Amino acid sequence: MSVIFESHKDEAINEMENSRKAALEAIGSKCAGYASMLAPVDTGRLKNSMEWSVVSDDTVCIGTNVEYAAYQEMGTSKIPPHPFLRPAVENHMDEYKEIAKAILSSSN
Repeated sequence: MSVIFESHKDEAINEMENSRKAALEAIGSKCAGYASMLAPVDTGRLKNSMEWSVVSDDTVCIGTNVEYAAYQEMGTSKIPPHPFLRPAVENHMDEYKEIAKAILSSSN
């Protein structure tokens, strides 16, 4: 009688990486949606410009390429701040953790 052991380490690692990326994508999409809802609206350009991208194994970047976005978020000497990015992240951390937990646990 012989026993053959097969390693599925590479498949397991690949599945974990795919699940982690899926979690980051879901969180990025949800956060960009919240930022869009919170963005101040004049023409709608800023509101409609929210983007997100998974930039590393554990980081998703949410933002916009609209040149005046930072002035809206932080304010200037002439306009008060109208934060939309920071609250989109900070006010929903528990939800993002639940998204990650749900996606990562469903891959088991």
